[in-house]
Amino acid sequence: MNNPVEDTLIPILRISFPHEDRLGRGKMELLEHIRETGSISAAGRAMDMSYRRAWLLVSDMNRMFRDPVVESQRGGQKGGGAAVTPFGDELLARFRNMERTVKLILAEDLAWLEANRSTQTDR
Repeated sequence: MNNPVEDTLIPILRISFPHEDRLGRGKMELLEHIRETGSISAAGRAMDMSYRRAWLLVSDMNRMFRDPVVESQRGGQKGGGAAVTPFGDELLARFRNMERTVKLILAEDLAWLEANRSTQTDR
């Protein structure tokens, strides 16, 4: 039996910046995991990604904006970690709001596409 969520049309938001920088759901998911875990490596593991890859994505986001998105935290009981900054929290909230807006605005067109798309059994 098919999963109804997998069978639903979903618009995917990706913002392309000049010079090939991109902001999309993967980086936003990474931020959510960093916020939850306080760790870039734990966030990467939650997404089946290497620490290096997660660190590079964080570095990309920090470079893309005037204010940092994630800051390292040194020392402490657990030996340091990472925290999403207030700017990063706002970025995440705004991106999620943009996703909801896109979905709402496109709802009628998505419904039309859904009504007119071919299913596997039609082929």
